[in-house]
Amino acid sequence: MKIEVRLTDKADAYIIKNMYPLYLHDLSGHYGLIPGHTPNKHGIFEDGDHYITLNDQYDVQNIWWEHSKSLYPYLITADDRPAGFALIATPPYCSQGVDYFVSDFFILQPFRGNGVAEYAIRTIFERFTGKWEVFTNPSQRNVIGQKFWRRTVSHYTKGNYEEGLGSTFDGEKLIFKFSNSSL
Repeated sequence: MKIEVRLTDKADAYIIKNMYPLYLHDLSGHYGLIPGHTPNKHGIFEDGDHYITLNDQYDVQNIWWEHSKSLYPYLITADDRPAGFALIATPPYCSQGVDYFVSDFFILQPFRGNGVAEYAIRTIFERFTGKWEVFTNPSQRNVIGQKFWRRTVSHYTKGNYEEGLGSTFDGEKLIFKFSNSSL
């Protein structure tokens, strides 16, 4: 399988935007009936009932293509088909003392379990040198995600990373921190 990871621009932003509702639906399975992780009255996975169509939701994501010096929207393809995306943030869109933050990472179901996800995120880690941070949901509903990040970060850093529960702008999370400056 040929896997590619490429930075997108406004011309192909629609591909990530098309997958984004699937990502939010996928996340809802990790959170259950927690407000903000269920659809609004119009069936859109966004806070607030003012999002009536998926087109309304598209505008929320435009920030990723408006700040090209600090936000990096990557499209992941497998055999020239969209397989997922990674949204990487830098200051001021991440925690103090962090250079790079994996804001969102998603692989479509047909491409899971065959190395696409790990190859893609390792490729992105290699593109940026510095202090990294990754959050994931710490609940039992997200054991697969926790195992993925633990295994991937551990392999990438050869075990040289920090892991712990912590409070974030998005609530309590399992947080992975590492630096690839000396790897």
